[in-house]
Amino acid sequence: MGAVILIIHLMVAVALVATVLLQRSEGGALGIGGGGGGGGFLSGRGAANMLTRTTAILAAVFFMTSISLTVINNRSAAPTSILDKASVPDKTSPVDALSKMVKEPAKPAGPTVPQSK
Repeated sequence: MGAVILIIHLMVAVALVATVLLQRSEGGALGIGGGGGGGGFLSGRGAANMLTRTTAILAAVFFMTSISLTVINNRSAAPTSILDKASVPDKTSPVDALSKMVKEPAKPAGPTVPQSK
């Protein structure tokens, strides 16, 4: 299901880019379609309305496929947290560890020498 939506999403993205590039810019110099002159596919106003509607529809479909891909991806992935991945060596609190150190005296680091009486 996710692969089908991904393919539709890619096709809509390409169509959306093409539709935006076909529109006439404000300056009129960057648009591919709709140069000056009356012999075109549609009149200037009709082509602009059609391209505007097409852009709006493709943008809506693009957002819907984006949201659906996100939902599908989140449902299939196991929930993880960075706190779950952290390894904790001892489950005692620092206060418990400190009190344990205070109750038990420190042992000498070197070998023990028997003392004579």
